[in-house]
Amino acid sequence: MRRKGLPMMTIDWTHAWLGEVPALIARPRAAIGPLPTVLWFHGWSADKEVHRSELAQLAGAGLLAVGIDSVGHGERQPPELAQHLARSAREAQPLFDSLVAETVDEVPMLVDRLIDRGGADAERIGAAGVSMGACIVYGAIARERRLRAAVALLGSPARGRPDGSRLAVDRFFPSALLSVTAGADVVVPPAAAAALHAELTDWYRNDPDRLCHQSFPDAEHLMKETDWQQAIDSACAWLLRFLAPTGGRLE
Repeated sequence: MRRKGLPMMTIDWTHAWLGEVPALIARPRAAIGPLPTVLWFHGWSADKEVHRSELAQLAGAGLLAVGIDSVGHGERQPPELAQHLARSAREAQPLFDSLVAETVDEVPMLVDRLIDRGGADAERIGAAGVSMGACIVYGAIARERRLRAAVALLGSPARGRPDGSRLAVDRFFPSALLSVTAGADVVVPPAAAAALHAELTDWYRNDPDRLCHQSFPDAEHLMKETDWQQAIDSACAWLLRFLAPTGGRLE
């Protein structure tokens, strides 16, 4: 799912701690001042390092791309959690939902720290994620009102709330949301994302261009590289469209 061979000479890479959260930051080398910023969230049992190619593509387009180790993953994975992460997310559903919720709760702090560091433009913050990371993105939109644009790749809005609460769809607009699903995905079936978009249609009726569901009908959860790159190209274009200076402000 990763695109290989991307040029890295124009990107500066930094490992940083945002509070107690480890991050991998990709910044265009020639950039000056605060930039439109995207938080990137990985999938179950992965970590921020897996998505260097995606972070490089975002940074190469002029964004500050910030890969995050979700709770219990990467540099903050306790040894006792390793065997649980080795199981499928479906087998470890309570743990999965708990880690998603805990990571969502960190998003406001992550936004604050990035702004305080001077690298992120406070008016142009977005989020993107794949699989478990997309579940985090859905929750983060409702949790953090400063997220101006979001991309959820192969995720479900029905996951990530251990208490069984319903996703607060009334808090999505005006954040621009792109969901990408795979029609043959049996790991994270696309029905929940499709249902969310149907429900959100009325909330976005005054600005429908801020809501988009892109489906790859024949794709599985582990997409072919060509499909994955098309999805990432769409994600990058979406984020640039709504994080650009002319894209307006969130109310």
